[in-house]
Amino acid sequence: MRGPSSHPVLLLLFLTLSVWTAAASGFRICSYNVQNFNRNKASNYRVIHTLTRVVSRCDICLLQDVRDPESKAVKALLSSLNRYEDEYHYKSVSSEALGKSADDMQQYVFIYRTQTATLTDQYQYRGGQSFIREPFIVQFESKDTMIKKFILVPLHTDPSQAVQEIDRLYDVFTEVSKKWNNTNVMFLGDFHAACAYMTRADKKNIRLFTNTKFSWLIRDKVDTTVTDDTNCAYDRIVVYGEPFLKAIRPFSAKVYNFAKELKLPRSKVLQVSDHFPVEVKLRSSALLLQATPLLILLVQTFLSAL
Repeated sequence: MRGPSSHPVLLLLFLTLSVWTAAASGFRICSYNVQNFNRNKASNYRVIHTLTRVVSRCDICLLQDVRDPESKAVKALLSSLNRYEDEYHYKSVSSEALGKSADDMQQYVFIYRTQTATLTDQYQYRGGQSFIREPFIVQFESKDTMIKKFILVPLHTDPSQAVQEIDRLYDVFTEVSKKWNNTNVMFLGDFHAACAYMTRADKKNIRLFTNTKFSWLIRDKVDTTVTDDTNCAYDRIVVYGEPFLKAIRPFSAKVYNFAKELKLPRSKVLQVSDHFPVEVKLRSSALLLQATPLLILLVQTFLSAL
């Protein structure tokens, strides 16, 4: 039997289809409140296995509510990811422990694929009394995305201060966009931006709502929680400016219900968290635009050669 390599046109067609498929898949950014992720939790094989399957889908994944000062839980997850995936290698960057009380110190952790994302800078915001857990801000660059260089600002709000903390993200945006001369900024995390913690009336007091240059990609009526007891859009993704919005794949911002996708019982999902991850895809680079006409030309050439 003759394979694609036995016919030069078929080989070119195969390679072009491979490029087109890779480009069309998009660059996925995820955000997940992993609810008290610590060394003990990471020692549970089922938890690590499930978390590995979830995080391995993402080019960059923000984890929140990580309580891992010795980095043993994160190292266990990275080790599992790097065993699970042959195609990609994963690294992480973590904030210091953040919080106001010794029994509630948390870290922001970004896990990323080194083949598709390059960490170019990091910055711990210092806002005085502005936040319980100040954003740990990172800047990434990717050759695979249309937008190339972008800033990620994480926030896990204190529920009692959700409205005030979300509003103060505007001040973070002003500072970090000036610091790195880059307005391609995405905010993501468990904002508690729904139900009793943030009402419709509260929006007039939040600059990320009143300034129309900010686009909320996870809508108010989306449920990002696991149990039937809550139906709230706590977890959000927000981007600034038309250039970044145009770099988002349409309809790609969503909740990843891995209970349904991976056919897991709710009890196993709740072992990881009572939240589902949220995600969005960035449009691929110009490689896709270059590949499409070439693909059409090759198909025409192949058909004429038959």
